[in-house]
Amino acid sequence: MQMVEEYKENDRLISLLLPWLVCVSSSLFFFYEFIQGNMFASIADNIMQDFQVQADKMAYLSSIYYLSNVIFLFVAGMVLDRFSTKKTILVAMMLCILSTFILAQAQSFYLALFCRFVTGIGSAFCFLGPIRLASRWFPPKRMAMVTGIIVTIAMTGGMLAQYPLTKLVAQIGWREALVQVGWLGTAMLVVMYFGIIDKTGTIKQKAAQKLNILSTAKKAYLNSQNLRAAFYSSLMNMAIAVFGAMMGSLYLVQKMGIPKEDAAVVNSMLFLGSIIGGPLIGWCSDKLNLRVLPMKIGAITSLAVMLMVLYLPVSLPIMKVLFFFLGFFTAAQVISYALVAESSSPMMTATAVSVVSILTQGGYVVYQNLFSFMLVKHGEVQMLDGLPVYSLGDYQYAAIILPLGLIFALLVLFGLKETHCRQVEG
Repeated sequence: MQMVEEYKENDRLISLLLPWLVCVSSSLFFFYEFIQGNMFASIADNIMQDFQVQADKMAYLSSIYYLSNVIFLFVAGMVLDRFSTKKTILVAMMLCILSTFILAQAQSFYLALFCRFVTGIGSAFCFLGPIRLASRWFPPKRMAMVTGIIVTIAMTGGMLAQYPLTKLVAQIGWREALVQVGWLGTAMLVVMYFGIIDKTGTIKQKAAQKLNILSTAKKAYLNSQNLRAAFYSSLMNMAIAVFGAMMGSLYLVQKMGIPKEDAAVVNSMLFLGSIIGGPLIGWCSDKLNLRVLPMKIGAITSLAVMLMVLYLPVSLPIMKVLFFFLGFFTAAQVISYALVAESSSPMMTATAVSVVSILTQGGYVVYQNLFSFMLVKHGEVQMLDGLPVYSLGDYQYAAIILPLGLIFALLVLFGLKETHCRQVEG
């Protein structure tokens, strides 16, 4: 009898831990892609100097990753709703690793563009895959917290792409640093192979495979609830897209007159804030059984912090705190994924959530290029040792898009339906 009880206890423990093992293992892909997506904040000047390009061309190299990501997100959601999530994630991860190794050796700017485009194809699956697995292994009432944890793991990758990568580049050069990033991805691929488990198929999942592709796309992409939530997530993510992924360190060097390494530390606080804010805000949303109200609070507080970051003369320690809170409050965007998942049929979770990912990743393309265009056009660039240097006035002129984006993020929430953490049927 005692052996039976021990067996049941072990079975309960496994059933409790297994969903987390699957979720964390699959989230390593998202972690790796956040290194890929945000590493240009650490190597932007090296790229411009090595390839002899200015900020606009460097923005092409950074944003083409997100362009291909957006293009293939349309495909990714439907593929994940119909085929093995594990196999799909592993193939996509391998694609990203190979293109990273090639980029590290690229001597042509156009080959570098191609490598970034290929990496973006693979990364189209990096968030939808974990979210699909999470929606199968966890109940809807826990999805905001779980989504927050998935994003937290990814933000840790974004943080790694700041100061640690900056120091590594300073020691061994940006090309050798990318080789090390490639080997890190290879190690993660092994962990993912053993840690990711596809949930046993249910009747509903099998039915999903029979859904008409056009019908599924219309339900997902023409749903105003999904589109509003997606625009909110995209606009809230603008600070990460512009500062975290590309120009944060260079902006801080000009604003505060600090070394690049110190600027990278400040920029990394943006990701640390998101690491803590994502699961905490998601947990609060789950506990309150509310989605829209926490999203509104996140937009308002983010706007207040953003204005202080841009226009207040503050010390280095205070700027670190401000970047932390900017990351913390903009992490309210994680709620939008849970809201969309709850507003859609369980048979089309990945396709519905892909709407949010498409607009969020598409935002990187728009925001990075818009910021760079305004930066280049505002003033006359000065060349220093082959590196283009822009004034603080140029940066602040371009950065006006950040508070404006947060205002629009708040406006799109009006009229959004509250789900109260309940999954729709169908």
